[in-house]
Amino acid sequence: MLKNELIREAIEKANQNLLACFRRGDARAIGNLYTNEAQLLPTGSEPIKGPSAIADFWETVLQMGVKEVKLQTLEVDGQGNTAIESGHYTLFAGNGQVADRGKYIVIWKQINGDWKLHWDIWNTSQPATK
Repeated sequence: MLKNELIREAIEKANQNLLACFRRGDARAIGNLYTNEAQLLPTGSEPIKGPSAIADFWETVLQMGVKEVKLQTLEVDGQGNTAIESGHYTLFAGNGQVADRGKYIVIWKQINGDWKLHWDIWNTSQPATK
């Protein structure tokens, strides 16, 4: 298997762990999947820095009714201990209804053999509401 294929496989496995944390509603576990210097870059917000603040952000998202996330990795570009992932996401409310869908880019860092989210940015593909 080529190195990029191995990295993609590892990133997809890390994403499965992230999705399992969402299904459990475990924002602290989600925060722990990020590097110590991680940043979330959500729309309409200043950067959110560090695992604790990131966990707080995801706790708010979970409290707003997001219960599940679906990720579709489109591309992974491995650069040594760094990887760039692009893909599509769908957020689901508790009733299975789509709450949002869009696209994302994550910069991953490999730390002590584990791939962790480092920079996480996304934006909706839904039309703006008036």
